[in-house]
Amino acid sequence: MPSVRRGALLRASTALAFIAAPAAHAQEGDFIGTITLGESKREVQTQTATPLTVIDQREIDDRQAGTIAELIDSVPGVALVNGSTPSGSGINIRGFGANGTFGTDQKVKILVDGATVGAEEIYRVGTQLFTDPSLYREVEVIRGTVGSFEYGTGIVGGVVRLETKDAADFTGGAPGLAFDQTLDVWSNGGGFASSSILAWQPTERAEFLLNYSWREQDTQEDGAGNEIGNSAYALPSWLAKGRLTFGDDDAHTLSFSYSETTSAERDVPYDTFVVTGDVFGNVDRDIVSQTATLSYGYNPAGNDLIDLDVTLSYANQEIEQEYVPGSSTCAGGPPFPCGFPFPPGGFPTVNADLQFETTKLTAKNTAFFTTGAVSHELRAGVELIRRERLDAASAPGGTDDRVAVFAVNEMSVGPNLTITPALRYETSSIEAELNDGSRVTYDNDALVGGVSARYAFDSGVSVFASGAYTENLPILDDLETPELMEQPEKARTWEAGVAYDALDVFGKGDALALKATAYDTFLWDVTSYQGLGTPDVTEVDLQGLELEASYAMASGLYLDLNANLVSGEETLSDGSTGEWRNAPADTARLTLGKRFGDELDLSWEVAAARGETFEGARTPGYAVHNLRATWAPQGGWLEGAELRLGIENAGDREYTPYLATRPAPGRNVKLTLSKTF
Repeated sequence: MPSVRRGALLRASTALAFIAAPAAHAQEGDFIGTITLGESKREVQTQTATPLTVIDQREIDDRQAGTIAELIDSVPGVALVNGSTPSGSGINIRGFGANGTFGTDQKVKILVDGATVGAEEIYRVGTQLFTDPSLYREVEVIRGTVGSFEYGTGIVGGVVRLETKDAADFTGGAPGLAFDQTLDVWSNGGGFASSSILAWQPTERAEFLLNYSWREQDTQEDGAGNEIGNSAYALPSWLAKGRLTFGDDDAHTLSFSYSETTSAERDVPYDTFVVTGDVFGNVDRDIVSQTATLSYGYNPAGNDLIDLDVTLSYANQEIEQEYVPGSSTCAGGPPFPCGFPFPPGGFPTVNADLQFETTKLTAKNTAFFTTGAVSHELRAGVELIRRERLDAASAPGGTDDRVAVFAVNEMSVGPNLTITPALRYETSSIEAELNDGSRVTYDNDALVGGVSARYAFDSGVSVFASGAYTENLPILDDLETPELMEQPEKARTWEAGVAYDALDVFGKGDALALKATAYDTFLWDVTSYQGLGTPDVTEVDLQGLELEASYAMASGLYLDLNANLVSGEETLSDGSTGEWRNAPADTARLTLGKRFGDELDLSWEVAAARGETFEGARTPGYAVHNLRATWAPQGGWLEGAELRLGIENAGDREYTPYLATRPAPGRNVKLTLSKTF
């Protein structure tokens, strides 16, 4: 989001000016010393009305996450359906996304270098997170709808944007060759990971990167010492990326990236959520996830009306699986253990081979201009999207062709007021061949949009509000139910909040940032939760409050705090109401730390969740403590290396997070060594 980055640069420039002021006085013989500003572990994005969290490279490294899920579970509003494994887990944001039956409900979008990744609904198989954190330099999490219109329709929960590493991250942007090696080991599951990166800049205008990562672990144990089902894996991944800059004033850029992650699982439960026992039995499963992007940029010097980016992306996910004979408790002849004849080769769903391909062409231009007293940053674009799915049992195949146009105009009215309207129009044409040989076509379209406003007072306080409406167009999964193919889901969200950002609040060089966002989301004409029980869910009404805070002192002490309070109600087709089954628990997370210059960073984190109930079943509340230490020697033969020690769930607490279908891992000691040569 350009506006967010520009705001961060503005604040950085202000801070540098503040620091430089004493130096200017020094030239006049009045030097009063250099002032160091405090810095916390995560910046609160107070400069935007969009509920946004940015996890940068330093935090990615410090968290020593084994999956993308473990990396972003510290974001307020984000809950995990499991998370310590790449399969059998998913992301839930504000009560939408993954659940214990399907890996996604299409209301959370995941992007890798601009490519839309992840599968559609697959029964009992979660596949949103099938990638390695070692590949990425930054993750952005947008919560809710108002910031989503550049990326799609039907986004109710939010957007997760992942950006892969660049060669310049290791060469420093100067010509040369760099090699980075990271080794990880962890105790729970006897895990091991290696990430090897070769970065080369032959000139300042060309850079290339190769990354090969290997991550594996055996079966983990929970806090009580019990084995956690489906927690063992081996995960090789690799990334190739390049960028060329050329033309007058370096106005042209051409870049590409390709990443691939594979997994070969043998004799593992078909039900990756591990909630149906051994009914489905085990499978041999091979998974391939591929993402490729090719981008062209044109940003001529002296022309604020043109900053063009054209990206062609392709994402492919293949899942091949075969039933392991005799592994189902339903196998056997009369009197049939489960009360019905069991197919000799296993259920058709268990033997289904799945493939999901998304090809997308996005052309977007950013223009800066003024009209009277109003300054504009207008981002407008068009997208051509083709979604192809292989026909399989419980996963009907076909094509979904979409055309979308969008515009987001960030308007600054004077120095204090920002108003941002956004619109997106998207059409969908789904074609498929049914089991009887007939072909069907379903055409739908949606006009969606919203507006946000933010007013910043000179005191550092800002207030903001937004309203957004979106539609989730029918998907290939509902082909066998014609009435659902003509009923887009609809959702509206209202948000309001307040933020504060200031320096020198309690002492010289300290920094304080606060942000509170209240939201109300209503979803109707629901089709995503058919068949999850009788009767079906038809409406969802959700309210929540997200809190974020950071405070840092010049001495190196820092504090980060976030919390999420949420309440939701579902309406069923018989008119009855009850608690929304996918609403996350109320959570809070506090981090206290101390930096000793650039060499040592020590922190203690506690994550707590309130106990929740659904249909009489209660999940106990919990508090989990994590300890982290990062040592970066500034001299000697270890200069340039970083050593990290983390102890997760230090108290070995036995608990199962709300919405998760498997217990969380018990105490896990992690050790990481990295160095760039």
